[in-house]
Amino acid sequence: MMSRHSRRFQHLGLLLAALGFAISAAAQQAGPMPAAPANLPADQKASDQSPAQPAPAAAVPAASTAPASAPAKIIVPTGTRIPLVLHNGISTRSSRPGDPVYCETLFPILVDGHVVIPAGSYLSGEVVESKRPGRVKGRGELMLRFHTLILPNAYMVDLNATPGGSPGTGGSESIDSEGRIKGDTDKASDAGTIIKTTGAGAGIGGVATQSAKGAGIGAGIGAALGLGAVLLTRGPEAELPRGTTLDAILDHPLYLDADKAQFTGPGQSSTLPGPPDREPRRDKIPF
Repeated sequence: MMSRHSRRFQHLGLLLAALGFAISAAAQQAGPMPAAPANLPADQKASDQSPAQPAPAAAVPAASTAPASAPAKIIVPTGTRIPLVLHNGISTRSSRPGDPVYCETLFPILVDGHVVIPAGSYLSGEVVESKRPGRVKGRGELMLRFHTLILPNAYMVDLNATPGGSPGTGGSESIDSEGRIKGDTDKASDAGTIIKTTGAGAGIGGVATQSAKGAGIGAGIGAALGLGAVLLTRGPEAELPRGTTLDAILDHPLYLDADKAQFTGPGQSSTLPGPPDREPRRDKIPF
């Protein structure tokens, strides 16, 4: 008969056998663990067995927010005088508001020692006002405005300029502080017309009547005829013939792109003959 101590060892052996059978069955169901490739380093084997980490997002360059740089500017200041020669004649007799005006620069304009507007550049504008002289009073008047500059390299820019200086018209035109071009008054010629008709009337009356009274009557008639001739005719027109020289005066600063207004020479203007000297013209009746 087995002792109590022997039965206890027998039960313990059965329990250990059952536990070993359970562990063996579980291992067979799970399958063998995958082995890391033999040619990989140990640290890579460890990393392969760690949970996969998400790849970092590719760095996206930030959009540029800086504005595009504007081209450098050259500033021709207000009040700059640009010498010009006129390519088309203008007269209060025929010119009307809106008619074109074409000029050419005669002398280079410099800024900080560099030529920015060479001689031979073009200016265009228009007639703003054209007023014919009156029969009793009033002078012929012209108003011009320059609004476009074209450099020899075909660079074109807007400007705002009025005539100035003493126009070389060959006559007696003048330019006031507002850029208004005025013709002559011809007052001396008016007085001469009246004097001539008065003297002629007095001579005719004296011869006809052989008396001082007749001469006086004739003088009065002659004076009336002379005054009538003045009243029936206009004063001299304001004219700017082709070849007239004058200045364009900038009313506002002129901004030029620096890369388009760089010239190595002074330029050269066309050769235009100036207008001939002329006297105020007025058609008198009867002289």
